[in-house]
Amino acid sequence: MGLASSLTTALTGMSAAETQVDVVGNNLANSQTVGFKESRSVFATQFLQTYSIGSGPTASSGGTNPRQTGLGTRVAEITQKFNQGTVEISSSPSDLAIQGDGFFMVEDASGSRLFTRNGQFKTNADNELVTVTGNRLLGYGVNDDFELQTNALTSLQIPLGTAATAQATQNVLLQGVLTPSGDVADTAGVIESATLGDAVVPRPDASTVILGVAATADSSGITFGSAQGAGGTHAEGDVFRYRFAFVDASGTEGPPSNEISVTVPAGDTLANNSIVVNNLPSGGTQYSQMRIYRTAAGGSAFFQLATVATPGTYIDNNVPLSATPLNTTALSGNYSYLVTYAKTGEEESRPSALLGPQNVVNSRIHLQNLPTPPVPVPGSGVPAYDKVRIYRNLATDASQFYLVAEVNPGDSYTDSRTDTQISDLAVSGNQQIDLDGPKLDSNTLLTNVVRRSGLDYEQVFELGTLEFTGRKGERALGMQSMTVSATSTVQDLMDFMQEAMGIQTSLDDPQNPLPGSVNNILGETGTLGPGGSINNGKIRFVSNNGVHSAVEVDLSAFRMIDTTGTVSSPNLAFGEIQEAKGQSAVADFIAYDTLGIPINVRLTTVLQETTDSATIYRWFADSSDNSPLTGADISVGTGLITFDGQGNFVTSTNDQVAVERRNIPSSDPLQFTLDFGAISGLSQATATLAVSRQDGSSAGSLTSFIIGEDGTIRGVFSNGVTRDLGQVRMARFANPVGLEQRGDNNFAQGVNSGLPIEANPGESGMGSIVAGAVELSNSDIGKNLIDLVLATTQYRGNARVITAVQQLLDELLNLSR
Repeated sequence: MGLASSLTTALTGMSAAETQVDVVGNNLANSQTVGFKESRSVFATQFLQTYSIGSGPTASSGGTNPRQTGLGTRVAEITQKFNQGTVEISSSPSDLAIQGDGFFMVEDASGSRLFTRNGQFKTNADNELVTVTGNRLLGYGVNDDFELQTNALTSLQIPLGTAATAQATQNVLLQGVLTPSGDVADTAGVIESATLGDAVVPRPDASTVILGVAATADSSGITFGSAQGAGGTHAEGDVFRYRFAFVDASGTEGPPSNEISVTVPAGDTLANNSIVVNNLPSGGTQYSQMRIYRTAAGGSAFFQLATVATPGTYIDNNVPLSATPLNTTALSGNYSYLVTYAKTGEEESRPSALLGPQNVVNSRIHLQNLPTPPVPVPGSGVPAYDKVRIYRNLATDASQFYLVAEVNPGDSYTDSRTDTQISDLAVSGNQQIDLDGPKLDSNTLLTNVVRRSGLDYEQVFELGTLEFTGRKGERALGMQSMTVSATSTVQDLMDFMQEAMGIQTSLDDPQNPLPGSVNNILGETGTLGPGGSINNGKIRFVSNNGVHSAVEVDLSAFRMIDTTGTVSSPNLAFGEIQEAKGQSAVADFIAYDTLGIPINVRLTTVLQETTDSATIYRWFADSSDNSPLTGADISVGTGLITFDGQGNFVTSTNDQVAVERRNIPSSDPLQFTLDFGAISGLSQATATLAVSRQDGSSAGSLTSFIIGEDGTIRGVFSNGVTRDLGQVRMARFANPVGLEQRGDNNFAQGVNSGLPIEANPGESGMGSIVAGAVELSNSDIGKNLIDLVLATTQYRGNARVITAVQQLLDELLNLSR
């Protein structure tokens, strides 16, 4: 049995050596495998043959040791060494190396969870991070808002070029100097339009009016005779002089005729009592009557005697003369006329189109077929006009028109009033024409608004869309639009323009009401409040105080697009009537909403007050991209900024700007904070303001990524924004040697490994991650080669034992011979 056991003992040694060679060979074969962990063979003695267990010491003996013979060796364990491999930089940002304890968790094609130290990852067609063998890397994913979802493990994705994001502005950092020097902003800029009229009141139609030189009575054909028994009382020999003038229904006369002298003849007393005036001339189409003027016997002053129909005859019975003298005034020059409708207590209508000019030399001008006022419709707002007023220019000034007369509708009129008579405004009843006519008010429909250009009247607005681009502080504001409907009023326009120009009132900051403005407008007193109003037919806007808050409306500010698509440019002729005053500064910048849509914002600061210990500025924020539910309000915030006596920022009553995003899919509102902390309140010549940084950005696509030591995958977008794309999770085991190898550098949970402990890299005993690097194999080639030499030596030594036993057996067999 001794020799036989030696054979089996040697055989176990050879078998162990073979296993050792296998293990060493595997280690050497994977010396270049990323993340490979080498193995080692652990041997243990196999069975023992005991000859004696020995004896303990006694009083007479020192005791004996056991006598045992080993029966060989066995492979007790093949264990892996999970010591750290060398970390080497790679060229791929998706390569990961673990520095320390732990494993990457991956999922194979069957959905089984495996563990690996091989961090060579790449993206597949679905943008998932996978191993070189196609197993998906597991971790925490993100939702559509790039928020980590920590409720379950999932495959990690890096959607380069496809994912997009935007950063909404949350903070705006300001810098500059808001100096206490300069004028306090107590004076606002004030603009006012041209005088605008209301076309609801009709303009007289003077197209049928006949204008001409008044007919002069021709006395050359008039004859005189006597009438018998007519009851006259003229004395024989008396000399009378006659003049004649045509008269119309309004009582105005044409130019008087030349005088005719008549002597009462002597003789037949019965025939001398009356003077017969024969062949009175016709007034044509202008006149149907004539007035006869006569002197007293032997006199030289002419007084009205009678009014008779023409043509015809008149018998002068020597009735008493009236006290009305003959009007001998005459006109010379080029004259034009305007007519209006009038009624006591009502506003006069706009004037008609120009009548004339009519040239006249030492004569009078006659007007026929004067227009008749329309019959008013109840509720239309048109007065019940009952008079027609006639205005005329001066021979020396064709642009100034003065009231000549007020007549009944349908009357004709002969003008004999001199320039001096009508232009003396100190005389009661004299007045200049109001060319603008009835003025608009807040209730005037926009489609009835008219503006005068000379003597022409233009309808300013039409049904359609009105676009408006104002200016503030000499900088253009964004275009705003309103719909002009059949019910749109001037008040609607003023509200729209006030909102579109960002004029703020005390309602915008009730806790710190906005101060009013000094009133330097000629002829006015009192404080001006910001906003729009109507002043004698002129639309007025009072800006907020300060130079950079002054609003402007230039000639191209309006653009009208009617329902047919025709484009026009209404001109309300706004002009400045008060210049703004006050230290101020302005800064324009772009913020971004949650969709990355750029939003123009303007921040204006004005010096509101200085005290013994503080400087106080007011800020106004405007955004032409503000999108309220209704209207076109661009004002998005206001507040006060206070600096102490050393120029340090102390506090602000409000630092929030809220831009509404109604009717836009962005989150509403966009709200961000103004950081005034870097602004100085020290003194300098002018105030300055600038935006040094804002943290929003426009939409961008994913262009690259980085993976941090904690396993967080951060995507870098083309707009400069970074977002979380995922979180790499790791696992470790209480006994990693107990893991079951599955090939491809993968391990599975073993019966003796313990349960996986999951955590983020760097937490709970996990190693950290090095991105753009790989962990090399930890195979020790030198040691493995030595182990290989030892294994082969072991194998050869055991083979020699078998050879020696064979020789002994041969000798034993030879004894039988």
